[in-house]
Amino acid sequence: MAAPTSRPASTAGPEAQGNATGQDHGRPGSPSRTAKRFIVAIAAIAALGGALFGYDTGVVSGALPFMEQHFGLTSLSEGVITSALLIGAAFGSLIGGRMSDGLGRRNSLLWAGAVFIGGAVAVAVAPTVPFMTVARFVLGLAVGSASVITPLYLSEIAPSHIRGRLVSFNSLMIVSGQLLAYLVNAVLAHWEAWRWMLGLAALPAVALFLGVLFLPDTPRWYISRGRQDEAAAVLRRTLAADDVPDELARIAQARNLEADARSGAWRELQLPWVRRLLLVGIGLAIVQQITGVNAVIYFAPKILATTGLGTNAAITATIAVGAVSVVATAIGMSLIDRVGRRPMLLWGLSGMTVSLALLGAAFHLPHSTAVSYLVLGLMVLYMGFMQATLNTGVWLLLAEMFPLKVRGLAMGAAVFVMWLVNFAVALVFPVLLDAVGAGVTFWLFSAMCVLSLIFCKRYAPETKGLALEDLEQELRRTAQGTDPENTPENTSENAPESTPGASR
Repeated sequence: MAAPTSRPASTAGPEAQGNATGQDHGRPGSPSRTAKRFIVAIAAIAALGGALFGYDTGVVSGALPFMEQHFGLTSLSEGVITSALLIGAAFGSLIGGRMSDGLGRRNSLLWAGAVFIGGAVAVAVAPTVPFMTVARFVLGLAVGSASVITPLYLSEIAPSHIRGRLVSFNSLMIVSGQLLAYLVNAVLAHWEAWRWMLGLAALPAVALFLGVLFLPDTPRWYISRGRQDEAAAVLRRTLAADDVPDELARIAQARNLEADARSGAWRELQLPWVRRLLLVGIGLAIVQQITGVNAVIYFAPKILATTGLGTNAAITATIAVGAVSVVATAIGMSLIDRVGRRPMLLWGLSGMTVSLALLGAAFHLPHSTAVSYLVLGLMVLYMGFMQATLNTGVWLLLAEMFPLKVRGLAMGAAVFVMWLVNFAVALVFPVLLDAVGAGVTFWLFSAMCVLSLIFCKRYAPETKGLALEDLEQELRRTAQGTDPENTPENTSENAPESTPGASR
C-alpha cells in the first residue's frame, strides 16, 4: 500500500500527519469522553490475552520445584516441560497471524480464549510427564496466538496519538500476569499445590472468552473485507463524529492503492523493502529473547537456589521480579510515545549489558544470604531495564512496522521466530546452568546484549507519531538505508533511488 496523503510523508511531520488523520487533541473534533472510555474498555478486555500470556509463562517458575519432586525431573526434562509451551507458542503465532487475517482479529481472540481454558485444565490434571508436555504444547498454541493477535488488534483499533500507550498496555498486562503468577506461587507453595498454580489460569481465560464476545473487529479488517458500514460504526465509537469520514477515506484509499498488487501477501513479501523490514522484525524478535529475560522469568527460583536460598524463600523472592516488571513497564508506557522507540531500545540494552555483567560476577562470591539478595537485586535491576525498554519497544514495533497487506503474516513470522528462540533458551538454560554455572551463563547473556545493541543501532526503525497508513512511505524510504536516524528532510532527495516498488 502507499501513503494516502497528497504530499510526500517526507515533508509532513507528525503534527501534520496527526491533523490529516483527524486525531489532533487540539482540534474541535477531539474524541469524546465516551469514545475514550470505550477505547480503554476494549483495550482492557483484549489485553486479558496478554495477562494469560504472562500468567502461563510465569507460573511454571513456582510449579517446577514441586513438579521436580513429583515426577523426578532431571535438568533436561525440566527444560522440556518448560519449553513445550514455547514450541507450541511458536506454531500458535503462525496460526494466529494467518487466522487474524482470514477470520478477523475478534474471532481469532475467541479461539485463543477457548484454547486457554482447555489448556489450563489439562496441565492442572496431567498425570504423567508426556501428558504434561503435550498439554503445555496445546496451551502454548493459545499463548502464541494471543501474542500476535492482541497487539495487532490494539494497534489497529487505537487512534494514532495513543496507539503506543494502548499497544504497550498489552505489555503491562503480560508482566501483570507474571506478577499474579508469582503471588499465587508464593501463597500455594506452602501447600506444594502446584496443580492449583497451573489450573487457576482457567479463570482469566473464561473472562477473556466472555469479554471478547462483546468486542467489535477493527475498522481496518472490516474495510479489508468490504464491510464499510461496520468499519464506520467502530470508528464512530473511537473518534469524534466529524473525523470518521476522513479516517474511513484514509483507510479505504490505502486499500485501493494496493489494488494493482493484490497477488497475495507472499508476493508482497518479495518486494525488497518489505523483505528487509521482515528481516529487521525477525532480528528484533531474536534480540528480545537472546538477552536472557525468559531465563529469569522461568527459572528465577532455580537461579536463587544456586546461591543457597531455600525453595519457598526463592519462590517468594521472585515477587520482587514481577513487581518491578510491572512498574518498569508502566514507566516504559509513559515514555514510549515521547522518547521514541529507538532511543528506548538503545538505552535499555546498555543498562541490561551492565546489569548482566554484574550479575555474572555476583555468582562468583561465597554463598550467603547477603549474596542471595545481591543476586536478586541485580536480577530486579536487569528486569527493570528490560521491561521498561526492550520488551515494550519490540512488541510495539512489531505491531507497527509492517504494511497493512502483510501485517498479520509478517508479524506472525517474526513472533514465530521469537518463540523458537525462546524455546531454545528455555530448553538449554537449566542444562547450561548445571554445566558452566550461573556466572558464565549470565556473562553470555551480557555478550548477547552487546550484539543486540549493535543490531538495534544499525537497523531498528523509528515509528513514533505516524498513523499506520502513513508509516509505509517513511519505512520505504529508510528500509534500504543503513541509518534509521535519517530525518525525512535528509533523505527526501534520494527517495526515488531508495524506494524500489514505490511506483507500483
